[in-house]
Amino acid sequence: RPADSATLDSKSSPTCFLLVGVKLGMQSIAIATACTIYHKFFCEINLDAYDPYLVAMSSLYLAGKVEEQHLRTRDIINVSNRYFHPDSEPLELDSHFWALRDSIVQCELLLLRVLRFHVSFQHPHKYLLHYLISLKNWLNRYSWQRTPISVTAWALLRDSYHGGLCLRFRAQHIAVAVLHLALQAYGVEVPAEAEAEKPWWQVFSDDLTKPIIDNIVSDLIQIYTMDTEIP
Repeated sequence: RPADSATLDSKSSPTCFLLVGVKLGMQSIAIATACTIYHKFFCEINLDAYDPYLVAMSSLYLAGKVEEQHLRTRDIINVSNRYFHPDSEPLELDSHFWALRDSIVQCELLLLRVLRFHVSFQHPHKYLLHYLISLKNWLNRYSWQRTPISVTAWALLRDSYHGGLCLRFRAQHIAVAVLHLALQAYGVEVPAEAEAEKPWWQVFSDDLTKPIIDNIVSDLIQIYTMDTEIP
């Protein structure tokens, strides 16, 4: 186990903690990469073997390099400390700080070795953007403007990274599934779907099936309902 990060201990889920990337100014793709690195690492390694919060910080650090949004370890440590202890001052540059910094760097190397340097991923974001543009053209203006389908779909996609959906399903399929769930949530139907030769979602991805959509939606709902606290 890398050096202890007890100072940053919290009952929050490390995957929730990865959203601290927003406070670090990371864009959504870089945060998605950090979450994917984190989940992929713990698919290979027992969760009890390494401090998940240290892995989360190193995932942010590595993702920043992968997506060319470089972060300083000092910023990661200070923002993380503020995340866990909102009323605290920045950490002193003492021996504990430097030990934690070294641990982040060492853990980054561990992540690269365990993942065999495969740390570049295809994310659903570009597909969802394309699908939303198409859907906006299909729906009448009133249906689109009165319901926050776009905002909801993006929120669902963001939250999907709290679990391992990014490892189990194709990026295009996840994009369609979050859009499908957003439409269902507001009772919006795609015009002329009953008369169409195939469902709207199959227009976007011809190898997608309803059972796959149902599985993704079920896993996503499970993320909202499960207890994600780590003892």
